[in-house]
Amino acid sequence: MFNGGMATTSTEIELPDVEPAAFLALLKFLYSDEVQIGPETVMTTLYTAKKYAVPALEAHCVEFLKKNLRADNAFMLLTQAALFPWKGRDDRCEVEEVRSLFPVTGENLFLRPYSQDTRARLFDEPQLASLCLENIDKNTSDAINAEGFTDIDLDTLVAVLERDTLGIREVRLFNAVVRWSEAECQRQQLQVIPENKRKVLGKALSLIRFPLMTIEEFAAGPAQSGILTDREVVSLFLHFTVNPKPRVEFIDRPRCCLRGKECSINRFQQVESRWGYSGTSDRIRFSVNKRIFVVGFGLYGSIHGPTDYQIIHTDSNTVLGQNDTGFSCDGSSNTFRVMFKEPVEILPNVNYTACATLKGPDSHYGTKGLRKVIHESPTTGAKTCFTFCYAAGNNNGTSVEDGQIPEIIFYT
Repeated sequence: MFNGGMATTSTEIELPDVEPAAFLALLKFLYSDEVQIGPETVMTTLYTAKKYAVPALEAHCVEFLKKNLRADNAFMLLTQAALFPWKGRDDRCEVEEVRSLFPVTGENLFLRPYSQDTRARLFDEPQLASLCLENIDKNTSDAINAEGFTDIDLDTLVAVLERDTLGIREVRLFNAVVRWSEAECQRQQLQVIPENKRKVLGKALSLIRFPLMTIEEFAAGPAQSGILTDREVVSLFLHFTVNPKPRVEFIDRPRCCLRGKECSINRFQQVESRWGYSGTSDRIRFSVNKRIFVVGFGLYGSIHGPTDYQIIHTDSNTVLGQNDTGFSCDGSSNTFRVMFKEPVEILPNVNYTACATLKGPDSHYGTKGLRKVIHESPTTGAKTCFTFCYAAGNNNGTSVEDGQIPEIIFYT
């Protein structure tokens, strides 16, 4: 701008894509190392620092964004991080476009959505984008309910739906995607009808994992939405009701919002033989001293050799997790894993009922049960304390001292 063959001859230099406050912050940093950024200026300051190649100021801005990252602005920030392939326009915006990226008060930091015609990814910040995705994984429900979710672009929606680490029931994710499709129809000036919703969703629709829903959830929502074809609806209903299950075009791999090492505890000290089943559920109550995610049970199998068992349902006043499935036994006293379709969040010091209704021949069972079982992490030394107590009512005889459901499989 000032030197060389292309230097301007004008007495005034116009910077049409830079906010005055952001440019002042840049000058103060260059001349005095003073960092002057806040909720109202951080986005434009970051843009200005990148434009004029001041990496130290960029780092301060990114750090500010990381500290202020929340579920209600995670999608907003994610759309501006160049983590995914982008086929849009050049990433330099006019000042009016940049103004739309941030609010006027710190209370609703970063909640102002991108408009459809200015969706360029402003900042090449893969680390920030990664933190946004982690926040969405941990707070999926809050993130998709935030105002900015329906303003994201299709590439971002697809990238999020592809993740195995989202912590939300699939039917709620489907409802959020439908909301997004309605907003996208309006942006494209299309009539908001099922055919157009399917059209704007494109590849994103195939990333909804309909097989993870219960048949009731599917029947009440997606089956009646008009977004799926008749053939898709029929194939999914067959998948829910027929054994062996026919192949469907949608992913049936469970999502899991958990990381780290899987843990398990066994509440019995000894195994005996001959525990019968007559259609009544084996049930035991438990509580934990810290938040965990239960992903399944370890159950005893047949005393007679190889055979199959069927888990009918997990029963409680409010069913938090379930799986209708079967498992095969080899006649040993080992436990056999039965996993839920989705992790079940267990809050500290709240009573829960573990329940399994088995159909099959007599099995092994546990004795000398422990009322308290402590699991200690071999890496961190953190302790998770389980407390078991009797589940009143029909429980097929299972108690703290004897019975079924010996193992709880979980993540901390």
